Order: sequence, then structure tokens, then C-alpha cells
Amino acid sequence: MLTILRDLLKHDSRFRIAFVFLLAILILAFLSFVSPYDPGKTFVVPADVKPSWKYLFGTSSRGQDIFWWMAFAVRNSISLGILTAIVSRIIAIFVGLTAGYRGGWIDRILMSINDSFVVLPVLPILILLRFLLQGKLSLATLAVILGLFGWAWDARLIRAQVLSLKERAFTRTAVYSGNGALRITLQEHLPFVLPIVFATTINNMLWSIGMEVTLSVLGLSNVTLPTIGTTIFWANQHQALVAGIWWWLGAPVLVAVVLFLGLYLLFSSVNEYIDPRTRLRRIGA
Repeated sequence: MLTILRDLLKHDSRFRIAFVFLLAILILAFLSFVSPYDPGKTFVVPADVKPSWKYLFGTSSRGQDIFWWMAFAVRNSISLGILTAIVSRIIAIFVGLTAGYRGGWIDRILMSINDSFVVLPVLPILILLRFLLQGKLSLATLAVILGLFGWAWDARLIRAQVLSLKERAFTRTAVYSGNGALRITLQEHLPFVLPIVFATTINNMLWSIGMEVTLSVLGLSNVTLPTIGTTIFWANQHQALVAGIWWWLGAPVLVAVVLFLGLYLLFSSVNEYIDPRTRLRRIGA
């Protein structure tokens, strides 16, 4: 792992930029644990103060220090992305490995279910679930729901890889040695698909955080909980741009751009690194 990190830092400028961006985001998230303010309380600082050394991101019309609010917001948004990725990776790995190795009617059934999830309109379903749950759509619940809808594309990628692995000599050797299907998929095939799993995990985090921002801006999530989306929601509710409080809207947009750009550059860099041909062209043989 350290060797991979060293190679990426040395030879890939995209990874270096992603490393700096994501390190800044993680530092901001960890600062939430030492915050002097409770994010649930309002009017704890003077309202509508411009950014300064005392208030780095300024203050909001609700009397909250936007910097410390954003620390909690980033932590919650990242937690949502990670939990969503974990749930969706578990499903994608199970479906992809099973469908690819088993084949036959099991493959047909699993891929029929997979294709159904691919074409489902996720946003309208989430809006409907929000009204059905009557305000009980917590961050953890939202992450699990997003995870249940975010696995289909990645399961198909894993299945395609397993279909290739199934025809190789080491798989036939494992079968002739008396190993069962579960042991072959976990011990022989899973290590080969882990790079795909890792790369798609980053992409899945981008998608889930973007969906949360969309729901929050529309007021369809728990707006009392600090996230990137709820910060934009409260700024819009108080008409921050009309009132000239540009920093209230600028702070979450800036943080979102840094986070999304960092994750995208990390995804691009890692996706190229796991391909031996592009890796050798970049770092040399």
C-alpha cells in the first residue's frame, strides 16, 4: 500500500491534487470534534458577519459560525457517502460474483433484477419515500436506501470480470481440487475484482453525496442536520444572495467543489493505476 501511494504521489499529478484536496476536507471534518459550538443552536455568534480571521467563512443570518457548521456538514456528508458505499459494495460483490461464476438460470435471474435497478428513477422514489416516512428519513436511513439503489452498474462490471476469470486455468485447477463455489469466488476471484470495487466505491460516494445535496436543497431531508446540502438549503431559505450574504452560499459551494473534484481526481488516478498498461506508461516498467 505504501509503495502504491508513493508511486501515485511521485508520478501522477492528479493524485497529488486529490491528496491535497481530500486532506483539507478530512481536516475540516475532524475539526468538528473540537468545535466550540453546538450545530443545533442558533444565534450563538453575531449574525451576517463577513469572513474574517475570527470567522473564516463568516456567520449566517441564524447566528451560526459557518466554518464550524461546515465542519459538521462535511463529516456528515462523508459519513453518508461511506455508509452508502459499504451497503452497495456488499450487494454488488455478492451479485457480481454469484452471477458471473454460477451462470445459467441464476445468472439470468440476478441480471434481470440488476437491470431493473439500473432503469429505476431513483430521485422520484426517494421523494416518495420521504413523504411516506413522514420526516423520519435520517442520515443513516438515507444512506441505506441509497446503498440499496446504487449497486447495479458495479455488479455488472464485477460479473463481466468474473466471466473472464472463470475461464482461466487457475479456476479450473481450483474446481478439480474439490473447492466449492463459495471458496472459489471468495479466495480466487474476489482479489481480482477488488481494484474494480475500490474504484467504483469512490464513484458511488460521489453519487450518494450528490443525491443528498439534491434532496436537501429541495427540503426533502432532515434539514436540522448539518450537511453540505442543508447548508445550501438554509442559505436559500434566508435569501442569502438577495440579502448580500454571499459567503453563506459560497462556503458550501466551495467545499462541495473541493470534495467532488478531489474524489473525481482520485477515481481517475486510481482507475488508471489499476490498469497495468496505463500504469506502466505513466511510471515506467
